[in-house]
Amino acid sequence: MSAVPMFFSPLVDTADHHRALRESVGKLVGKYGRKYFQDMVAKGTQPDALWKELGEAGFLGVHIPEAYGGTGGGLAELYIVIEECAAQGCPMLSLVIASICAPIIAGFGSKDLKNKWLPGLASGTLKMAFGITEPDAGSNTHKVSTTAHRTDKGWVLNGAKYWTSGIDESEAVMVVARDGDIPVEEGRSALSLFVVPTDTPGITLQQIDAAVRTTERQFFVFFDNVELAPEALVGERGAGLKQVFVGLNPERVSAAAINNGISRFALAQAAQYARDRSVWKTPIGAHQGVAHPLAEAYIGVQAARLLAARAADLYDQGEDAAEAANMAKFLAAESSLKALDQAIQVHGGNGLSFEYGLADLWFIARLHKTAPVSREMILNYVAQHSLGLPKSY
Repeated sequence: MSAVPMFFSPLVDTADHHRALRESVGKLVGKYGRKYFQDMVAKGTQPDALWKELGEAGFLGVHIPEAYGGTGGGLAELYIVIEECAAQGCPMLSLVIASICAPIIAGFGSKDLKNKWLPGLASGTLKMAFGITEPDAGSNTHKVSTTAHRTDKGWVLNGAKYWTSGIDESEAVMVVARDGDIPVEEGRSALSLFVVPTDTPGITLQQIDAAVRTTERQFFVFFDNVELAPEALVGERGAGLKQVFVGLNPERVSAAAINNGISRFALAQAAQYARDRSVWKTPIGAHQGVAHPLAEAYIGVQAARLLAARAADLYDQGEDAAEAANMAKFLAAESSLKALDQAIQVHGGNGLSFEYGLADLWFIARLHKTAPVSREMILNYVAQHSLGLPKSY
């Protein structure tokens, strides 16, 4: 499978430096491609060579301030990197996690936290997981049961997190915890954020056997009397919910980037197959029954990409990006499943073969209908905040 053509790009990338960035990332990742990523997944190993090159080229730190080893860009630039990696057949959830942790540390972390973690995150020599989801909390973050108590030496952390991606390959995990010393008021907990080194005593990992075929593994993480130094706290005690949303809107845009990239890969593969595959001397792409569904899927994908680009731009301008970020993630998930399904259909039986690189993308694309926020909660948000309808939950 060759590198994905660039015919998707002009509608979205209006700035010259964005077009140049996309071209550079595509060229780098295209050297590896879908087969490389499939091999890494099959072997249960990490795409270390690709990750190293992305870091050395400065692509992992495009959204990190120059003072801490990044290139000083924003979410728009990170969106391009994530989408282009996925478009070349290498959808990496680690890049989505990076969209959460680095902005939170850059925005609220102490000077010591910034110096300790941001340069490594920018270069790719360090990774940080993110722990927020719990089995019984769901979308209601105020119900998290993982608790941090203040001590004479710092903090003690107890509890568990669920579906924590890539923590086995990370040097630290950013944990959202309820401050156990601050009373819950009207069902709203005081939350705090902590950067916890993964080699801290008291942390236990239990791998989740999941259908998602990606290089990042998923874990149930247990914290049993984990002792933390005072400097593990990110920003202000009890202000974690406000701080975490600095990372959650980028997470939604970054999730959209993966799905939009998968869409581009799938449609490019389908278009190529429809041009090359002939039945009774006629390329199947000449038949409207094949061409029209692909064209309709393409339109939906381009709409999703435009919405994601708009959300990234709003975020980078310091404006309220919540509506756009939620809608971008919603539309990207919906359109990518349609594009991928149609691409598989065009390939016939070949579409179900791992050789063609499509079928094993299904659960990665499907993941983002459910996480990092479900489509139902996005619809709730739009109904309440965009349409002014009564709150339904």
